[in-house]
Amino acid sequence: MEPKYVKRRQRGLAVLIAALTLIIFAIIYIGVKITGGSSTDYRGEGNGMVQLVEIPEGSTLSQLGPGLVEKGIVKSDSAFQSAAARNPNAGNVQPGLYRLQEEMSATAAVQALTDPNNQVEFLDIPGGATLRDVKVVGGQSRPGIYSEISRISCAENPDNCVSVAQLEEVAAKTDPTELGVPSWAVDAVNSRGDDPRRLEGLIIPGRYVVNPDMNAKEILSDLVTRSAQKYSDTGIVDRARDIGLSPYQLIIAASLVEREAPANDFDKVARVILNRLHKPMRLEFDSTVNYDLSEQEVATTDQDRSRKTPWNTYAKDGLPETPIAAPSEHAIQAMEHPAQGDWLFFVTVDSNGTTVFSKTFEEHQAATQRAIESGMLDSRRGRN
Repeated sequence: MEPKYVKRRQRGLAVLIAALTLIIFAIIYIGVKITGGSSTDYRGEGNGMVQLVEIPEGSTLSQLGPGLVEKGIVKSDSAFQSAAARNPNAGNVQPGLYRLQEEMSATAAVQALTDPNNQVEFLDIPGGATLRDVKVVGGQSRPGIYSEISRISCAENPDNCVSVAQLEEVAAKTDPTELGVPSWAVDAVNSRGDDPRRLEGLIIPGRYVVNPDMNAKEILSDLVTRSAQKYSDTGIVDRARDIGLSPYQLIIAASLVEREAPANDFDKVARVILNRLHKPMRLEFDSTVNYDLSEQEVATTDQDRSRKTPWNTYAKDGLPETPIAAPSEHAIQAMEHPAQGDWLFFVTVDSNGTTVFSKTFEEHQAATQRAIESGMLDSRRGRN
């Protein structure tokens, strides 16, 4: 038989081993709980494979977890939720599209989503924007919506650079219904044949997220569909009916307001449009002459005004055949609620935007002379 002290020593050794084992497992368990553990979290800043993640308007960071797991960006939703809870900026995330990488640690993913440097540039469309670039005589050219889409697409994803030519091809030749054009505008769009500008006015001014992974058709479909929904949400069909126009005509008229008037005179210009249409009397707006010119300025020439185009309201009755710009909600509301008055004429008479509204042609001639004397109607064509 073994001596008793040998058995006691063996039992003591077994107890020590068991205790050490428990301590090691406890340390590992605590580490896993604190860091998320290799089984529930990746390590580092990612593997270099970029993924785009959208934070929708009104959403919170914590709602993104399952989607990030599905994209392979974070390993588990629990690790992401823990990292979000520890980040003091998590409650201040801004909507938009963000560049992240696959296999990021949850902490790195949260930091990336709260860093504006990772945000894809927005497409900002101001009221009065046109699909194509506008070259201004003696001034800076204004980039069109197509150019801005292309610039953002190519800057964000050079491997999927959507060109202006591709966008114009889609706009000109794709069935309008496939692009999300509202039913009340389909016939008018189709009537323009393969004109790349036939979608003019159907992309509402505003701020848009453009996914640089999309192709030209997907981008235009997204923008037009979202705009159509906004028009629908504001009840444009009923609103147009109230002033005796079709929804498409309302958009056309609002685009004239946008291009012709200082913002504080939108409702007065809207009244002039309706007064002239009801008379009937040609609108004779220089903005409709400019729309089809390669170079534009406030003052148009007699030759320009005599050109017969689908837009030139000096040479045709009624409204232009299409909008001449993207009308803002402000311009649309001005058409729906025009100022009260019997004006038939208006002209901006100085560089401060002072606009004089007149009831008679004689009054208008006097106001026009003021504009000429101030240089507002002095053509710069042909100058260096």
